[in-house]
Amino acid sequence: MDLHITSRENERVKWLCRLRDSASFRQREQCYLAEGLRLCRDIAHVQQPVELYYTEKAMMQHPELVEMGGRHICISDGVADKISDTKNPQGIFGVFGQNIQTLDRLCSSGRWLILEHLQDPANIGALLRSAAAFGFDGVVFCADCADPYSPKAVRASMGMLTRLKLAKADTVAQTSRWLKKEHVPLVAAALYHSVPLDQAESWRGQNVALLIGNEGNGLSEGAVKVADIAVRIPMANGVESLNAAVAGSVLLWHFRGV
Repeated sequence: MDLHITSRENERVKWLCRLRDSASFRQREQCYLAEGLRLCRDIAHVQQPVELYYTEKAMMQHPELVEMGGRHICISDGVADKISDTKNPQGIFGVFGQNIQTLDRLCSSGRWLILEHLQDPANIGALLRSAAAFGFDGVVFCADCADPYSPKAVRASMGMLTRLKLAKADTVAQTSRWLKKEHVPLVAAALYHSVPLDQAESWRGQNVALLIGNEGNGLSEGAVKVADIAVRIPMANGVESLNAAVAGSVLLWHFRGV
């Protein structure tokens, strides 16, 4: 144990709260905060924590915490309550390094999920979890997507963000050019000017990129134009659309790589 923090006004506690609340601060520090035993443990299986914070009670209940890497710091219950972003704090927090790339550092061959203007962190996290579950290689965040390293997104991903390649791009058009280098087709999810999903069977079983848009407005017109094909999920009469995470998960399953 390197340190014991008991004051809620400790500078490190303030730093952790900023890491929890601010996307720009997370980006500057190039790390993020995870909360809870299962989440920290699942992430630590792939990526060693930079720091691990826990209460004495948490350590007594979960002695396996000592086996996790990184710098270990004991905190008081009051400090844990201040750092926590959940209703029922477990008193366990991990600080992990970010690993998000630019497109020029990645090869586009494989299966990719491309997101444009997606704003809800819970949807981001759910889609990361589905992408990992269905054998996709990575996710590209275009335009002004919500931060995949926000506490809500990390929690919704169940730690699966560490099992995927993550990248940022300015536009879908930029991403489309990157995909064409390896002849990866871009499939857009769109309600209009699209074909039913079952007419895209020939696109299964190969490298593919799936494009999902904003929760309320869908994809931009420019994004749909650069796609190789637009598909829609058949639904019962009177139902216009699905939640972005649900629709994306259906598509990820349809074009699954496992």
